[in-house]
Amino acid sequence: MYNNFRYNGGSSLENQKMAMPRDILLVRHGESEQNIAKKKSKKGDHSLFTKEFRGRHNSTFRLTDKGRKQADMAGDYILAHLGDSFYRYYVSEYSRALETAALLKLPFAKWRMEFYLRERDWGKLDVVSEEDKSTTFKEAMDQRKRDGFFWRPPGGESMSAVCLRWDRFINTLARECDGEDKVIVVCHGEVMWAARVRMEKMSHRDYQALEASPRPQDKIHNCQILHYTRENPETKKLSKHFGWMMSICPTDLSRSSNVWVPIERKEYSNAEIQKIAEEYPRMIN
Repeated sequence: MYNNFRYNGGSSLENQKMAMPRDILLVRHGESEQNIAKKKSKKGDHSLFTKEFRGRHNSTFRLTDKGRKQADMAGDYILAHLGDSFYRYYVSEYSRALETAALLKLPFAKWRMEFYLRERDWGKLDVVSEEDKSTTFKEAMDQRKRDGFFWRPPGGESMSAVCLRWDRFINTLARECDGEDKVIVVCHGEVMWAARVRMEKMSHRDYQALEASPRPQDKIHNCQILHYTRENPETKKLSKHFGWMMSICPTDLSRSSNVWVPIERKEYSNAEIQKIAEEYPRMIN
């Protein structure tokens, strides 16, 4: 299908007519109705999971008042620090992402709704309380603890599958974007985790360790911004790769690193990959 193009985490562009954008800004949506219902449920209050609430599709949840304020703050930050114009504007079709994108108030925005940016499909676990997860779906939740990256919720989508969706979206950018420009993407936390895995060349072990980290700076908060660039922050020279990432939480900068971090593309010796394999004991000789 793409005869002259090969994507490798943003690392190889064989057809010079196809170039990745210089910068990609990923913005998570603001706090949603479902976010607040889940937060309360984790504290033991399951009252928001009414029959009517459970009957809604994930795509229809709106922003809370707090979420709208978060989107305003993110827009102010972008305009003050990251620019007011982008080559492309992409947004998930889900209501909370659309609302967030609009509230950024970017003056030249012409948004393109992108199917691949939709939230991860949680299947039967989509709109359920923490109480239901610990009872009705206890077996599925126990399975998740064993390997959250490859685990698939009943009737839903694994994180590894979301990563493949991200790759398809990156292919779209390579076809449609000018290599000297920047794009903005408003989407969801799980999609942004998938982007991190692919853009930063993480292994599933790296992902699981980072996701389990208690540090706020390692989380993806509502209206968090992940800024990827091919431009060396020091020399300003362009690389073929997305070589640097900055994480910014405009609503509370203490919850993000706010500095450029080089992206390391790891390579392993024979001994190193053997050591990784031996983390799991053999049960059959």
